[in-house]
Amino acid sequence: MKELELKYGCNPNQKPSRIYMEEGELPIKVLNGKPGYINFLDAFNGWQLVKELKKATGLPAATSFKHVSPAGAAVGLPLSEVEAKIYWVDDLGELSPLASAYARARGADRMSSYGDFIALSDVCDVSTAQVIKREFSDGIIAPGYEPEALELLKGKKRGAYAIIEIDPDYVPKKLERKEVFGITFEQGRNELNIDDDFFSNVVTENKELTEQAKIDMAISMITLKYTQSNSVCFVKNGQAIGVGAGQQSRIHCVRLAGQKADNWLLRQCPKVLNLPFKEDMKRADRDNAIDLYIGDEYMDILADGEWERVFTEKPEVFTKEEKQAWLAQAEGITLGSDAFFPFSDNIERAAKSGVKYVAQPGGSIRDQDVIDACNKHDMVMSFTGLRLFHH
Repeated sequence: MKELELKYGCNPNQKPSRIYMEEGELPIKVLNGKPGYINFLDAFNGWQLVKELKKATGLPAATSFKHVSPAGAAVGLPLSEVEAKIYWVDDLGELSPLASAYARARGADRMSSYGDFIALSDVCDVSTAQVIKREFSDGIIAPGYEPEALELLKGKKRGAYAIIEIDPDYVPKKLERKEVFGITFEQGRNELNIDDDFFSNVVTENKELTEQAKIDMAISMITLKYTQSNSVCFVKNGQAIGVGAGQQSRIHCVRLAGQKADNWLLRQCPKVLNLPFKEDMKRADRDNAIDLYIGDEYMDILADGEWERVFTEKPEVFTKEEKQAWLAQAEGITLGSDAFFPFSDNIERAAKSGVKYVAQPGGSIRDQDVIDACNKHDMVMSFTGLRLFHH
């Protein structure tokens, strides 16, 4: 197949629309559904991300994409009991490594992942399909599907779920092009290889970069490589826990990602884990309720006449002091940035969310201020020397 006609482009008024190859065949097969323009953008960016994560870590990888940026990305490490509970998979028993990767990618920021497009580094197995089947999602791309897994996925969205199979051996051209306002842009593909050596230039007094921190740095940087810039990514134990994407200001990226990372940790507090939800509550409604409960607008869910719709009894307020005490446990978190930090305020905000390791290009006239801030908080910071903008 050399080209595939699409229903429309980014918006329904943008017609005609297609994807096509100038030379050769498209490296994909549509096994089910009718993926759209944005679906394919998410699919192709997501596939590149998980393929690189697998190469960098040796572990199965998954990502949850929304609007051409990852809401989450992770590798296939086992889930703790608490993680399984906050990701709503504690009733599924032992998951395969690939299923664990997707549960973690989806679970990091469930609000943003609602209606996601999934990318998997490996053949989709039954365990992974069972996790996906119960989530609201637009589609998936993977290098293959076990027969039973494919049948499970085909049943989603009343049979309209978009399922794409990609040739894992496909290698694109070295030059890539896109057209804006009738003008063609051309550049070399960003084929930067991110490995252990990428983080060898440690510029802080503390130079104890653990093996897990190196993995987390790689995950942060590979995630950022396919995230709309400006962007930063918080990572903990093999999964992104907060992605701040598409902000014009670096500090706003850090605040956004930091708040998401804080929310990920707050969801693990017993006070949140034990919220008395009604048995018939849908997963998305529970996610929305938790997001309100742990946020500043908690009375939107706890007000009389509101809580009765969601809970069997009215929960106590999760006070500011209780949240601060719980978040004080945060530690060992990695922060990656796609470009240099222009001011030390980024480090000060990161410290509030338990950041211990930092990876960024460096190159600011205020690099020493940023290094000094890291030293104050006993952080380990690596200068990679290379920017990772993605537009």
